[in-house]
Amino acid sequence: MQFDSLKDFINMGGYGFYVWLSYGVTIGSLGTLIILSVRKKRTVLIEIAKKITREQRLKETRGNNRESKT
Repeated sequence: MQFDSLKDFINMGGYGFYVWLSYGVTIGSLGTLIILSVRKKRTVLIEIAKKITREQRLKETRGNNRESKT
């Protein structure tokens, strides 16, 4: 191992603050992206389900209107 102790590893030769900050920003950005993507996917799936239900009701209504006219 190149570092003599855990303290040296965290310090990263005096650049530890910048190194760990960059890791933190990267992980935070990726985490935010994943959370927002999952939420958007859920919203889109709910909208699709509502649209399918609406279309089925319209088809049923049209079918009932045709039967009542004949």
